[in-house]
Amino acid sequence: GDFRNIVFLHQSVGANLIEQGSVREQFAAAGYSFWDQGYNVNQLRDANGRQTGYAYHVRDNNTYPDGLVDIFSQPLFPLPINTLSGLMQHEVIAFKSCYPASNISSDSELEQRKAWYVTMRDFMDQHPDKVFIVLTQPPINPVNTGPEEARRARQLANWLKSDEFLKGHPNVATYDLFDRLAERDAQRPDFNMLREDYREGTDSHPTAVANQAIGPEFVDFVRGVVEQYRERHAQVVDAENE
Repeated sequence: GDFRNIVFLHQSVGANLIEQGSVREQFAAAGYSFWDQGYNVNQLRDANGRQTGYAYHVRDNNTYPDGLVDIFSQPLFPLPINTLSGLMQHEVIAFKSCYPASNISSDSELEQRKAWYVTMRDFMDQHPDKVFIVLTQPPINPVNTGPEEARRARQLANWLKSDEFLKGHPNVATYDLFDRLAERDAQRPDFNMLREDYREGTDSHPTAVANQAIGPEFVDFVRGVVEQYRERHAQVVDAENE
């Protein structure tokens, strides 16, 4: 009931952010219990970073938008017998797609992704006792994408943090990981792609330098969202009990 138990659904970019950005340690120091689920083979990790011996099994390890909407469309049970029921054992649910989700090949594909996120948000609206934090997908190394795909990726990230997506949904927040990692200078050839000082070679995984910079910011963002919602939620409960 105090929104201090967090789970983060991710893949390799998220794993690097947790480890290189000291995310778990910072949450622990602030009195939060931070769990994470990456690839199924890596299992669910507890607040101490230990493998629990089981996973909130993600079908085909798919955390791209189509996989996420599949998760949020699953039946909900009190025990963690599917991915969604596992995530909902926690009070704060953060989740992200990996960088290939920034390869958006058409405007119609972009609109489909928006529709999937709206479907996910519909589920979140039904559970005001939980806080949901969407992380925008990371950008792609410029050798593996093009300006139009990158432009659409930016549009999706901008929409996910906009009032159009968030207004009127107080238990939903968006951390814009895409913008934090992407080149912002429209005059550069890598505009909207993984920025030069956060990449090595052709790899689309952000560097340790990037994760060390972003880790504390991500922790502070989540804490701010949780503390604000905790206060609002307590006021609502008090009003209902009067």
